[in-house]
Amino acid sequence: MKILHVIASLDPRGGGPMEGIRQISQAAQEWGQQTTVLTLDAPGQPYHEGNPFRVVALGPGVTGYGYSPRVAPWLREHAGEFDAVVVNGIWQYSSFAVWRALHGGPVPYFVFPHGMLDPYFKRAFPLKHLKKWLYWPWAEYRVLRDARAVLFTCEEERLLAHQSFWLYRCREEVVGYGTAPSPYARAEALAAFHAAYPALRDQRILLFLSRIHGKKGCDLLIDAYARLVREGRAGDDVLVIAGPGEPGLLKALRERASGAGVADRIVWTGMLSGAAKWGALHAADAFVLPSHQENFGIAVVEALACGTPVLISDKVNIWREILADGAGLVGTDTAQGSHELLQRWHALGASERQAMRECAAASFRQRFHVSPVARALTRTIEQLRSSDVSTGTPLATRAG
Repeated sequence: MKILHVIASLDPRGGGPMEGIRQISQAAQEWGQQTTVLTLDAPGQPYHEGNPFRVVALGPGVTGYGYSPRVAPWLREHAGEFDAVVVNGIWQYSSFAVWRALHGGPVPYFVFPHGMLDPYFKRAFPLKHLKKWLYWPWAEYRVLRDARAVLFTCEEERLLAHQSFWLYRCREEVVGYGTAPSPYARAEALAAFHAAYPALRDQRILLFLSRIHGKKGCDLLIDAYARLVREGRAGDDVLVIAGPGEPGLLKALRERASGAGVADRIVWTGMLSGAAKWGALHAADAFVLPSHQENFGIAVVEALACGTPVLISDKVNIWREILADGAGLVGTDTAQGSHELLQRWHALGASERQAMRECAAASFRQRFHVSPVARALTRTIEQLRSSDVSTGTPLATRAG
């Protein structure tokens, strides 16, 4: 098959969906699937190079909505070259342009919301939610309604999607999601990480590795860690916070750590990539993400691939799978919940931690390895692309 993925941007600073496209496309090459990615990026961005797919850059978009007059005409002209179109994310012009160009036509499109229908955003950003209502009836509602299927990465995401907008109607499919294991040998990755941060060699590390954003719970993690230090329960553990973030937020978090008396026990690496990123995941005793909202969490799954236990909140949508597999610990996304999460980790004995490492690696192999996930996505598209949106699997509807 020939698949066209559509996404607002391929900038890796935007998080997991961009990496997901890369990994799924790479895996699908094994059985001859060809992938093209249409993006609203300006042409010639450095992150367009070295990918396992062709990039069509039709930006830059105008305004925060990313409007580009070139997208819908390009889709009308070229959609027939593809067997299916996959939209990654909503609330940007890229998704609405696909609807404008393809609804009712012969080329089917599918939509990955990537957690963007999570009711967290309604609670956390009520004014933005009101603004989204302006788009919803005439744009995103239609995008989802007329898609051949709306694709969810896990059952939790599908259930949460019903809670954001009362006008909701679409065909739902849970297809899973995943990533590839490290392309680097463990020793090579560790060497790269320790070369960049030699002081962390032989240290016990609690690792936060993600985009640093208000929803990620970094403030909860710093406070929980500081409390553990004051209680004398942190031992020699060092907290490593790795990832890109807005300068204002980073400054506030550093000040928070200083005020809590743990600035000298936290290492801020900025964004890690390549062998150094995988080395950090291998070096960590545990990966920690007390997020307020996380649709899937590619970094969580990458930690599992390294056999690193994950300490996550119950707002990371794969938390049920993590618990079922014994691959980590789960707490609430509160100050107390984050503190208890670290307490429970430190209360485990050496044999219990080793067993959890083995379970983490097994969980990745059985649930989250990209090859079977990519095959499942391909099967879903093959089965549904010749069906009509009004037939087959019943439509999920929320009318009030």
